[in-house]
Amino acid sequence: MAKKSMIEREVKRAKLVKQYASKRLALKEIAKNTELPMEQRFKAQLKLASLPRNSSATRLHNRCQLTGRPHAYYRKLKLSRIMLRELASFGQIPGMVKSSW
Repeated sequence: MAKKSMIEREVKRAKLVKQYASKRLALKEIAKNTELPMEQRFKAQLKLASLPRNSSATRLHNRCQLTGRPHAYYRKLKLSRIMLRELASFGQIPGMVKSSW
């Protein structure tokens, strides 16, 4: 199980990403628009840099919903490989059976 502080940190980051998403998108559009004057694009870039770091979507990390494990994460199921195997063994995932030979 992951530390609770790490899980809470990810929740906080997700909240910030959602909060600043529209503002970041608008500033990025201005900064990338080559038809605008250079000064205006530079100001947009500075405003973008002044936003909180954790409001960037690239700072998010996928974690298992049950344990908070950050590695070996299956996006489709939102579980780590360990929990996937455990739940499959107990027959709690429909249509999935643990293989044994």
